[in-house]
Amino acid sequence: MHDTVDPLVSDLLDWIGAGRPYAEVMDAWRTSCPRLPVWEEANARGYVECRRDHWVVLTEAGRLRLAQQRALTPIPSRGRSE
Repeated sequence: MHDTVDPLVSDLLDWIGAGRPYAEVMDAWRTSCPRLPVWEEANARGYVECRRDHWVVLTEAGRLRLAQQRALTPIPSRGRSE
């Protein structure tokens, strides 16, 4: 399951970014399959934290995972204009 979910977990971490209200995260990510397993997987891996102020933020592990993913994502090259 990890291979299938990994890109979606990265999408979730990128979408959360600096933080989002818990209700917004739940509305966007638990409404249909396969979103709920992505949320559960991100929690199980320790990538997200639900704070007492009802905000979801990335943990240090989540920020590191996102940075690693961004470093591995190739940047599209621009075509040469002549």
